Amino acid sequence: MINQNLHRQPEALDSAKHRLLKLRVPVTDWSVADKLNAVFVAAAEFGDICREFPIVFVRAGKEADGSDQIAPVAVLGLAQNQNLFVDGGRWRAQSMPLVLRHYPFCIARVDDKRFAICVDMAWAGVGNEAGQPVFETDGQPAALLKTVQPQMETLEKEVQRTRLVGKRLLELGVLREMRFDATLPDGRKHSVDGFLTVDDKKMTELPDVVVAELHRSGVLGLVHLHWVSLGNMRRLVEWHAVRTAGADAAPAAVAVEAPASAAA
Repeated sequence: MINQNLHRQPEALDSAKHRLLKLRVPVTDWSVADKLNAVFVAAAEFGDICREFPIVFVRAGKEADGSDQIAPVAVLGLAQNQNLFVDGGRWRAQSMPLVLRHYPFCIARVDDKRFAICVDMAWAGVGNEAGQPVFETDGQPAALLKTVQPQMETLEKEVQRTRLVGKRLLELGVLREMRFDATLPDGRKHSVDGFLTVDDKKMTELPDVVVAELHRSGVLGLVHLHWVSLGNMRRLVEWHAVRTAGADAAPAAVAVEAPASAAA
């Protein structure tokens, strides 16, 4: 999965073209992600991500049938091009979404069955002199690529599984527009919208047979983790206040508004 705010120059790996390529991994300076205000999260990582990040849903294009494609994302910032989890190049959380953990690698779909492993060639850790080689001198994958390739294949499978979760929530009509409103210490108002949440009232109105199906498929558990994660929005408001108003700032009030009439 390629994110244009992170993977600025993704290039499919080629054993001839990139025979001498080396990468200074692991990434230690996360300034490369300082303009990333949200990032995709797979269903399999909800359990970890919900402890530190708000998880919400967004419209991410169209499915083959013309319906909206729904994807879960971890919220990293409350303004455009703002990542509050990056502070002076340091990553501030204990956990990190898989898309970031695999950086500078990413994956690009060639067609429905094939994909290519790419590297962000714009990253400062890319070169031919220092770092871990991607290929051996004979063109075979080096240890780094042998480790990364199955991880990327697993991530791609999780991306496809997660798409089905979003599709099911959309089919059930339980998604609605949401907006976070905060009052900062100096009286300024700050709102964040453009996200979708799962409406608890609509969930409770689902027939028992549907609830049982969601429980067996694991979707119901993911919904609960999504709800739990929203409590992390207050931390982002506090960090946003500090970054925009000074080190002594803290939010005077935080409110969450998501009009029930605004269905997805």
